[in-house]
Amino acid sequence: MTQSQNPLQLANERVKEAIAGAILSAGLVTQEELPAIVLEVPKDKAHGDLATNAAMQLTKIAKRNPRQIAEAIIEHLDTAAAMIEKAEIAGPGFINFTLSKSYLYPVIALVAEQGDNYGRIEAGKGQKVEVEFVSANPTGSLHLGHARGAAVGDALCNVLDFAGYQVTREYYINDAGNQVNNLCKSIETRYLQELGQPAEMPEDGYHGEDIKGFAKELVAEKGDALLEMTPGDRAAFFRTYGLTKELDKIKRDLGRFRVNFDIWFSETSLYENGQVLRSLDELRDRGEVYEQDGATWLQTTKYGDDKDRVLIKNDGTYTYLTPDIAYHSDKYSRGYDKMINIWGADHHGYIPRMKAAMSALGNDSEKLVVLIAQMVSLFQNGEKVKMSKRTGKAVTMEDLMEEVGLDAIRYFFTMRSMDSHLDFDMDLAISTSNENPVFYVQYAHARICSIFRQAEEQGITVPAVSEIDFAKLTAVHEYDLLRKIGELPAEITVAAESYAPHRLIRYVYDLAALFHSYYKAERVITEDAAQTVARLALLGAARTTIANVLRLVGVTAPDRM
Repeated sequence: MTQSQNPLQLANERVKEAIAGAILSAGLVTQEELPAIVLEVPKDKAHGDLATNAAMQLTKIAKRNPRQIAEAIIEHLDTAAAMIEKAEIAGPGFINFTLSKSYLYPVIALVAEQGDNYGRIEAGKGQKVEVEFVSANPTGSLHLGHARGAAVGDALCNVLDFAGYQVTREYYINDAGNQVNNLCKSIETRYLQELGQPAEMPEDGYHGEDIKGFAKELVAEKGDALLEMTPGDRAAFFRTYGLTKELDKIKRDLGRFRVNFDIWFSETSLYENGQVLRSLDELRDRGEVYEQDGATWLQTTKYGDDKDRVLIKNDGTYTYLTPDIAYHSDKYSRGYDKMINIWGADHHGYIPRMKAAMSALGNDSEKLVVLIAQMVSLFQNGEKVKMSKRTGKAVTMEDLMEEVGLDAIRYFFTMRSMDSHLDFDMDLAISTSNENPVFYVQYAHARICSIFRQAEEQGITVPAVSEIDFAKLTAVHEYDLLRKIGELPAEITVAAESYAPHRLIRYVYDLAALFHSYYKAERVITEDAAQTVARLALLGAARTTIANVLRLVGVTAPDRM
């Protein structure tokens, strides 16, 4: 079922058609002069369900004041066709429409029909989108910044998929730089020290307990056999061993975090397959580089960067930018319609130079979208937390999962726009109170499940939607719930178009709040059997909608709490 068949969308279209018909019937303008009709939902429910400024749009063409135009529109309005109960003029010429609430009833049938796919839309039309996120150096544990990038990146991928895009999740492995060399030398040094051999840690070595652990494992597994290797072979072994160990740890933590990637792209492969040299040659052929002070520069200022950038330093080594250009050039060659990078806050200044480099290669830089995930601060007992109680080191993603729990982390880390700093209250995240937003939303789902169990115990079954009399739904809370449920496809559209998965957190919280208010105000299981099944069907739609949204943001929807 397509988005156009959503009852709220249909109601909008019917009202727009009625307004357009009334304008033409009143002779206010010709068909050619008719502007696009714009509708919005009033912020104050007392002003009705929909409102338009059409009368004010027509002032110059119709040569009347807007209130006169509004009166003419209302006079010629086909209210029956548009299910309009009341049309009123407000202010200088706005028209507020109150619709017959029966227009909302088909929302329940739509949710029942689509189930787990309710909210899925076709806005993306199968466009290919690649999303690269996390991409932490394989030299240690994932920290809080990586966790936030993982949470929002995965949620964004889920939203884009639900909006009809073909999504590829990608992790870029920085396995070709000095940091990786230092990692491997550090493991080798610890291995030699375990065997009682003289060895000193490199200047920028890694001193973590995990490095010592890797060395102990190697000694237990291979003894001193590695000492017989040539230095070159041994360095190659430790490189492979160290990268494998660190990547396995990253993959393990991300798997626990419910994040999986389609592509793990190795930086080293760009050198092995010649992509770095090809990119440099292409930039030279295009006349985009020049030599100065013994270095090779890219003319990024031609494309809006604040200064030109060095590609090859005067000692012959590459800057970080050079393999990154090759990597993004490779992305473009794969034919994606859009490539989205989620980078940490410290990479903000990197965006203009990367876009400039893509333009220099003749690529459409608009296809490259870079989103910035700001930092996370942890708070416990009202104080900022910097160190893990378990290790005395910086708090890792693994620490947080063990101490707080996965659902709370995924919810809280997606709750705010990714470009805003996030203060994470650990005490709130683990509390079982309505002040904890993830508990509040999950409890709404669990409570609805409990109501259905009560109904089952009483022998009440919900018939097919076509057999239910939804005219029994007359409470204001019921209309509010129905409307909010019906808004999900529109929310998915906006969240996908604006790369804003946090919108769904706000949406599902509002939906849960409407349910909790309804539960306090109305009994679901009543003496009126027809009313009971109508209310159960409504809550079934709410339960499905809550579960669908929580799934998109990587949070479970428990049946009991």
